[in-house]
Amino acid sequence: MNLPPLPLRTLDLNLLKVFDVVMVERNVTRAAGRLAMTQPAVSNALRRLRESTQQELFVPHAGGVTPTAAAQALWPVVRESLQRLHEVLESDAFDPVAADQSFTIAMADATAALFVPVLVEALQRQRSGVNLLFVPLNTRDPRPLLEHGQADAAVGFFPDVDAALEVEGSESAMRHRALYTCRYVCVMRREHPLAKPGALSLQAYCDAQHVRVSFAGRPRGFVDESLASLGFKRRVMVTVNQFSTAGSVVRNTDLLTVLPRSFLPATGCQDQLAVSELPFPLRGIDVSLLWHGRHDRNPAHRWLREALAQAADEIATRVESIVAAAATSVTS
Repeated sequence: MNLPPLPLRTLDLNLLKVFDVVMVERNVTRAAGRLAMTQPAVSNALRRLRESTQQELFVPHAGGVTPTAAAQALWPVVRESLQRLHEVLESDAFDPVAADQSFTIAMADATAALFVPVLVEALQRQRSGVNLLFVPLNTRDPRPLLEHGQADAAVGFFPDVDAALEVEGSESAMRHRALYTCRYVCVMRREHPLAKPGALSLQAYCDAQHVRVSFAGRPRGFVDESLASLGFKRRVMVTVNQFSTAGSVVRNTDLLTVLPRSFLPATGCQDQLAVSELPFPLRGIDVSLLWHGRHDRNPAHRWLREALAQAADEIATRVESIVAAAATSVTS
């Protein structure tokens, strides 16, 4: 869509900042709160911008506003321009102690259960003024959230996205960074007969009853596909959508579950669980950090990415200690 040229000599650039925040929030009241403005002031700014562009930019509805095609066409240009201005005008240094800045990070619940405590500890040690907002991630593709500015970064297992970015290379608007790799393990209560060394054979695994973790509620997962390729299948009695629920179930029953070993602390009862290697091959998971390329040179965002990478290193170290303790208690 071609927009009429903006009269830059008379355009108040503050209107573009208001426009950007309304595009993110899709709600005038929330945008006003984020901008520390009144709702009438935001509405007036949108009216002035509409007059300048000679285009309807938003359509009101009961829950907020919906951007028009004109707004969608204008937004990428505005976002990139504001980001470049910020990078030029801001200092190259970012001081997390003096900063009064908020970041939004998208993670699944299990991932947040690992990262949030580690990040909070780091922020408190630094006496940081940074604020972190964690939003739920219920998809394997967080690119729309990052593109629309609804999140500054996303952390999780994104195999299809990582593969797509490798193909796109430098042409991609997105960036990714590998954080850590972990493998799947079988988890059960400590006193389970199959927790004894050497007891978990492939046949014993398939003869047992299981609880499956599926965020999307799929009837089959990686485990079932791997078993099927070997000519085996398991009996899944329960399917849940959280690792903490799976941990609670196996802690009190004879059911088995399969978890990424790094997510064992997310069960909240790891000290009551036994961990065994799976008696069949199963691909692991690669936890990645994703962000939009417009933040590449922003010092504050570089600090955020390093903080997430350092938290990932700390999580990997802690998980190794937990798994080692679980294995020691079973064999003792």
